[in-house]
Amino acid sequence: MRVEDFDFELPEELIAQHPADKRDTSRLLVLHKNTKEIEHKHFYDIIDYLHPGDVLVRNNSRVIPARLYGIKEGTGAHVELLILKNTNDEIIECLCGNAKAIKVDTVIDFNGKLKAKCIEVKEEGIRVFKLEYGGIFYEILDAIGSMPLPPYIHEPLIDNDRYQTVYAKVNGSAACPTAGLHFTDELLDKLNKKGVIITDITLHVGLGTFRPVKVDEVERHHMHYEEYEMDEKTADILNKAKAENRRIIAIGTTSCRTLESIVQKYGTFKATKDKTNIFIYPPYEFKAIDALITNFHLPKSTLIMMISALAGRELILDTYKEAIKEKYRFFSFGDSMFIDNE
Repeated sequence: MRVEDFDFELPEELIAQHPADKRDTSRLLVLHKNTKEIEHKHFYDIIDYLHPGDVLVRNNSRVIPARLYGIKEGTGAHVELLILKNTNDEIIECLCGNAKAIKVDTVIDFNGKLKAKCIEVKEEGIRVFKLEYGGIFYEILDAIGSMPLPPYIHEPLIDNDRYQTVYAKVNGSAACPTAGLHFTDELLDKLNKKGVIITDITLHVGLGTFRPVKVDEVERHHMHYEEYEMDEKTADILNKAKAENRRIIAIGTTSCRTLESIVQKYGTFKATKDKTNIFIYPPYEFKAIDALITNFHLPKSTLIMMISALAGRELILDTYKEAIKEKYRFFSFGDSMFIDNE
């Protein structure tokens, strides 16, 4: 399968540079994959498409200010790091700008508040560092780090909380699970009162989610591992829903990847802490989810491949043409899409 099969032309002005004024007022395209019907709504209308007994699974990972700018000791060269994985507040794995200049024993200083010594060189610009600092790691990050906005967002982010979901609580992501940005506390409360069951998993977003596809053939793309966790309560809720033939709806591709990874490995939902490099593309039989809330994705990305596996490549590309015609906003701060199984 060719990566070019998932390409489409997107006018640059449709790439959202800032979030909607209010989270749930972003637009919502509802795609009924069985009938191929498309509806144009606003996100607060999602409540009309979710039923009592549906289980809504959200990723509660919190974005850390993972972009760091420092000085290489000995040369004074400027260095940029993007934290991909925090092992124990002492060891971090990073994607490095000008990675060739960072070898084992290279020391980088960040504003005199943090030092990072390279202890391992990995492929694709990734390095592992041992940290030296005083105080609490995440407090230091808050002081010296910046939010890791995607490169296609050129306008400054006025409020860092707008690159977090309202339910984010577990530090660890290098990018936001953006499908959840549309939810407000009020909307979640309304869904709960309607009888929709809301439960959490954690997947810390890293290179596996946002790394560009640089090969010509889909099957040759290598996904990076990302860490996830599911607790006993969520596993029980999901297994009960499956047994009773109730719908499981993932908020975002990261929630979807977590659920599919667990069911693929264990044949059921199971409390577990693990890592996954699952790559979902057509043809793929979904074993965990029934429907998906997601954003509009980049051309030729693993994310558009995933939703093509769920609804069919031609239907997704036709739907994207309709979204472009209707001037939906794309990517992280853009509008939303609900791929319904009804």
